[in-house]
Amino acid sequence: MSPVGAARDEHGSAAPFAVGAIGLLLFIGAALGVVGAVFVAHRTAQSAADLAALAGADALQLSGDACAAAARITVRNGATLESCEIAGEDVTVIVRVGGPRWLGQTGDPVAEARAGPSEPRPD
Repeated sequence: MSPVGAARDEHGSAAPFAVGAIGLLLFIGAALGVVGAVFVAHRTAQSAADLAALAGADALQLSGDACAAAARITVRNGATLESCEIAGEDVTVIVRVGGPRWLGQTGDPVAEARAGPSEPRPD
């Protein structure tokens, strides 16, 4: 066989490799996109929980309804208030945010926050 004939036999052998490499890159890109979306959803949940706890603690200090204030702030931040507990002058909230769904993932990001005075008030 001549060198020209050998080159013709290998013609197109890079195509399966290229298709596989492109498929792998697309899969990795999609996975990184989902990881980024989960990260953003978790940060959103934590921010909503922090703000809701602060609003609840503020309302409690002003003799208001702490859990109602926390619920309002939670909704404004695109989250759902799962629970609100008052212990003395502290308000603890648990917040849930709808997360991305990929490959059957069913869990949503949940965050908890507590707020209250740094020192007890003198009576």
